[in-house]
Amino acid sequence: MIDIRIPTVGESISEVTLVKWVRKNGDWVERDEVIAELESEKATFEINAEKAGQLETVAAEGDTLRIGDIACRIDETAARPEGLPTEATPAPLPSAAPAVPATIAAPASVADVKATPVAAAIMADKKVDPGAIQPSGTGGRIMKQDVLEALANPGRKPGTVAGTRQERRERMSNLRKTISRRLVEAKNSTAMLTTFNEVDMSRIMDVRSKYKDKFKEAHGVGLGFMSFFTKACSYALMEWPAVNAYIDGDEIIYHDYCDISIAVSAPKGLVVPVIRNAESLSMAGIEQKVIELAGKARDNKLSLEEMQGGTFTITNGGVFGSLMSTPIINIPQSAILGMHKIEERAVVVNGQIVARPMMYLALSYDHRIIDGRESVGFLVRVKELLENPELMLMGKDPVRTLLEI
Repeated sequence: MIDIRIPTVGESISEVTLVKWVRKNGDWVERDEVIAELESEKATFEINAEKAGQLETVAAEGDTLRIGDIACRIDETAARPEGLPTEATPAPLPSAAPAVPATIAAPASVADVKATPVAAAIMADKKVDPGAIQPSGTGGRIMKQDVLEALANPGRKPGTVAGTRQERRERMSNLRKTISRRLVEAKNSTAMLTTFNEVDMSRIMDVRSKYKDKFKEAHGVGLGFMSFFTKACSYALMEWPAVNAYIDGDEIIYHDYCDISIAVSAPKGLVVPVIRNAESLSMAGIEQKVIELAGKARDNKLSLEEMQGGTFTITNGGVFGSLMSTPIINIPQSAILGMHKIEERAVVVNGQIVARPMMYLALSYDHRIIDGRESVGFLVRVKELLENPELMLMGKDPVRTLLEI
């Protein structure tokens, strides 16, 4: 009998929560097979079977375990069930299945539930939590009508009686506790202010419309807004280094690189994976990294290293319909940029009132290190780069560069 213990997952982490048994008590497991999911205050990770054998669970789902505690045991002397391939004879690969659309903003992964392709597509498009839908199909399968009924009855599950006064208690996850603690710490330990501006998104939308197909064909990824914002922020951060710095005791630490954190709504809470050296990445490189990190966040596969060390954060509340907000600094960083919903508004251009796709931008910053001139200058520079995307080729106006002015 082999004891499977909780492994060390980080210097500052002393306990974890057993979120889910992937394999159940009494199941036969293969060596290196994932048997459980654990959650620390910073990330979700897995434990694997060290040997093939019969699983005997010790801890229960929801238990808080310390590093080194026994999670389960594996009886390697148990007889292998008949019909199972031996370790030397791998099982045949499963046939490919149609990909199910998923969204990083959905509270739960659509790919983890049983649904018809149409129902899955609607859930992904409308960002519907599958847990809020009452399935009517065979074997608990979610049908198209189930999703439409949930959309028509927001705030309650289909089949419940309107006006009921039910309540339930849920234990906060370690990740949610950490998010709560860090948000309060950010409010209490920084002199946080927010400055606003707005950007005309016409040029960027034109570029995306004109080149999105060729971009996808050339690079294998879509051309989204995040690459434009990340590139614009990288140039602006290099010009306004205080926005890319943070306070450590009585010292200020400046960075000559841009590690951009991107806020992602994952199934178990907000996470901020980091795009390393964003200033040196191409537009396609940024988009590929965004897809990679967002996918890992959706599947709770982010490592601690992928969420540590950012120098500046970008958050997009626009995907949820937010028109304007004041984002909270991701400490120890000193600033965070909030993107918002693109909405056609009447603006004055050359003395004429025209309709343009406008987006409000919000920069929350720590006034202890960033002054008003720097915060406003940074945001104006981001606005200039977004409204003139050709400047992002080298960060400067080609004509001014030619004239050396």
